[in-house]
Amino acid sequence: MKALVATQYGGPELLSIEDVPIPRPGPGQLLVRVAASTINATDLQVITGVYRDVLELEFPYVLGNDFAGTVTEVGRDVTGFVVGDEVFGQAMPRPLRVVAAADRPSISTGAMAEYVVIEADTPLVAHRPSSVSVQQAAALGIAGFTARAILATTQVQPGESVLVIGATGGVGTSLVPLLATAGAHITATAGTPADGEVLRGLGAHEVIGFSATEYPDDVDVVVNLVFPGDRLAPVARAIRPGGRLTTIIFPAPSPDDLGRDDVVLQYVSDLECRLGDMADVARAAAAGALTATVGRTLRLSDGVEAAVSFSRQEVVGKIVVTM
Repeated sequence: MKALVATQYGGPELLSIEDVPIPRPGPGQLLVRVAASTINATDLQVITGVYRDVLELEFPYVLGNDFAGTVTEVGRDVTGFVVGDEVFGQAMPRPLRVVAAADRPSISTGAMAEYVVIEADTPLVAHRPSSVSVQQAAALGIAGFTARAILATTQVQPGESVLVIGATGGVGTSLVPLLATAGAHITATAGTPADGEVLRGLGAHEVIGFSATEYPDDVDVVVNLVFPGDRLAPVARAIRPGGRLTTIIFPAPSPDDLGRDDVVLQYVSDLECRLGDMADVARAAAAGALTATVGRTLRLSDGVEAAVSFSRQEVVGKIVVTM
């Protein structure tokens, strides 16, 4: 089968499309014929060695976490899935097991490939509703799941002001409509006027640049989708006393990173699915209450281009790769 593969540490331009063996499912596992996957920040962070002190990759390494596809083989002791089922969700490549959920982890052989083996007994895999396309489903695996977890964590109330930093990515473009539905007053960051218009169309009331000098004052909630902990102090200064700073960037920041002690720090990484699972994502997507912005769709043969384009932040929303 074809797969997007890293053969060494380095940037996305060093990736290649390679022939690798089709994986075989063991007990409790599913073999899925992948229809679509996406590029995520973690894919590139892993291959460039950002987390090398936590995990050491073995090469060749098949990328890909998000997936949507069709079950083609079912391992022994699997319940809830049969051959022919349309499924989607998250499935971290196995070398990332150290950062996956401890209980019922969702791991795989790498989803940026024509076939992937995934664990069946995980809340991060669900049946794909027929009304949700494979492109939307693949794009919602991480982005939609995380956006819902952020909303559940922040508990935004009608009329509250929310600043979304990094709003043009996959998570941000799924989150902004959720915040708008919740009645928040949304300020979102964007790099270009065209990107800003997309965010306005999703529900943002105001769009600003990335500079901290443009941040509004005394906001109720800041949602950080881009900055590591050591860059959160300027972000925290935009928040009113008693407000919330919600971040998804690994590793979890310390309250000391904020430079103040009158702000509530919330770190969102719900791999244990305490705030909802992939079946909840499926139901929300089927109801039209959760959507992904797909900025570009490429074929697997152009997978390297997809990864490079993602690294250059050329697209608003998700880059989906179809097989």
